[in-house]
Amino acid sequence: MNSEELRICENNMRYKFCPHCGGKLSLEETFSLSRPKCVNCNRIFYQNPAVGVAAIIIRNKKILLGRRRNSSHRDMWCIPCGYVEYYEDAKEALIREMKEETNLDIKLSTVFDIHSNFHNPAQHTVGIWFLVEEHLGDIAPGDDVEALDFFSTAEIKEQNIVLAFPTDVRILDDLVNKGLIR
Repeated sequence: MNSEELRICENNMRYKFCPHCGGKLSLEETFSLSRPKCVNCNRIFYQNPAVGVAAIIIRNKKILLGRRRNSSHRDMWCIPCGYVEYYEDAKEALIREMKEETNLDIKLSTVFDIHSNFHNPAQHTVGIWFLVEEHLGDIAPGDDVEALDFFSTAEIKEQNIVLAFPTDVRILDDLVNKGLIR
């Protein structure tokens, strides 16, 4: 890594000081990875991605999308999703998130796909999209969502719906290619 690349990486580190001793963190090359290391106690500070989960809910070959209420993605649409808390199982987190965001009780089927998400430079995430086998309840937006509706990909284009996350575009394309939505 040259000095310019090192400067860029150090400027993008999430933390500048060691959580153990308070010493300054500096980047160290280890097995071709740049990791923050404390200059005082020599501990490596691992910056692991957060895990997100999303529910693919399909009705009549249309997918459920939610319009974001908060965050930098306000007024954009996405497949309903949320973060896994530290103490949670990924599947339990998705069941909780769907109740919070859609008011639905869901039964999960299988993992549809997994992607690394690099759209937010401040937080690398790994997303897991699950197919939903069934859902019960009256759909109602809540928590981070202000509207919910089912869309075909044609309706998404016709209505100029902007998707919040590039990985959702990939998921929609894969769902169309597998004949699950139109």
